[in-house]
Amino acid sequence: MYLLAHVDEKERVTQVEEDVIIEVPHGPSLEARLARTDGARGGLVVCHPHPLYGGDMDNPVVVRAVEVSAQGGVSTCRFNFRGVGRSSGAHAKGEGEQDDVKAALEWLEQRLPAGTPLGLAGYSFGAWVSASVAASGICLAALCLIAPPLSMFDFAALAECDSELLIVAGTRDTYCPIAGLAALAERLPTARVETIEGADHFFFGKLFPLGELIRNWTDRWARR
Repeated sequence: MYLLAHVDEKERVTQVEEDVIIEVPHGPSLEARLARTDGARGGLVVCHPHPLYGGDMDNPVVVRAVEVSAQGGVSTCRFNFRGVGRSSGAHAKGEGEQDDVKAALEWLEQRLPAGTPLGLAGYSFGAWVSASVAASGICLAALCLIAPPLSMFDFAALAECDSELLIVAGTRDTYCPIAGLAALAERLPTARVETIEGADHFFFGKLFPLGELIRNWTDRWARR
């Protein structure tokens, strides 16, 4: 069991996470953590950055997304992609990882009351995998792409996404250049595109403003 604690000027909210295993059909077993909220307003799966560059579900950006979402009454699931931590299998260049995300979404949905809205968030490599899953036709209330690596992956499939979409990146992010972000925003007129001044790809020193943007996003789609 793990404790997530968010502290602000008015209150301290502590959320217990439990260790769980998610089975991918005809695939690996995924190490995951579930933060269950009684009477949850929504459910959110959060995906971590690139496994081959040290990405895992304990990344500070992933943890921050879970913290603020749990504080807002949303049940969350973060997990390790195949081949990471105690998840079995091996890295599959983003193809198998899409199956991991779909399995995590289905697993979380089964643990929420019927009709509870479901969201998906991904950071860096996780943003690309999340965008690919959202464009595959899976039903999602919302999608959040954090620091999508536009210089490395194609995000054209986002044009097929009709979820409540937030895209957020730092103004100093070399993997998500401002010009590329502006071009993407032009192709996605319904998306909310936000930048954090001075933030790089890793959001060093900028986790608080990032968390506030994610909190506002969850407030827009999670059931009140």
